[in-house]
Amino acid sequence: MRTSQIDRKTRETDISLRLDLDGTGKCSINTDCGFLNHMLELFSKHSRIDLDVTCKGDTEVDFHHTVEDVGIVLGQAISEALGDKRGITRYGSMILPMDETLVLTAIDISGRAYLGFDAKMPCQKVGDMDTELVEEFFWAFVRNCNVTLHIKLLDGKNTHHIIEGIFKSFARTMKTAVSVDPSLGGEIPSSKGVL
Repeated sequence: MRTSQIDRKTRETDISLRLDLDGTGKCSINTDCGFLNHMLELFSKHSRIDLDVTCKGDTEVDFHHTVEDVGIVLGQAISEALGDKRGITRYGSMILPMDETLVLTAIDISGRAYLGFDAKMPCQKVGDMDTELVEEFFWAFVRNCNVTLHIKLLDGKNTHHIIEGIFKSFARTMKTAVSVDPSLGGEIPSSKGVL
């Protein structure tokens, strides 16, 4: 079973996250940030990763700690669920349209943390969330999952569509990368023998 349960409590957030990489996209999300809830629901649905998240954060300050710390815990949980990464596809990419928006996402489950993020947001907020927090979420994710992730906005005007396109493209990219490739026969997909 490729599952993980992570509980993380700091002075700023109290998070419980459970996931199953081989799920059907079922989720229960409550972060007290409506727009983040929506993006995580989309991620679960389109990656087919079952995901339960609860987060109580210092939202009286803003949503920065909530968004960043959920990214941290999601990265830790996926890393834990992947174990030694035997038999995984490792790479994934997707060019995803969302109305006028077009987003390219590519990932390498490499053991090396890097984010290439090139997506300008026309508006500073969507719903109750500052749009600059999207990049913070993905930095937190890559540092804790140890993956190389590139996100590039190819076209787009509507900020909601841009962020939704990013999360959907990320989800489809993850779905491919974490999937088991039967042709590998359980090998680690690296010439080094370790990821």
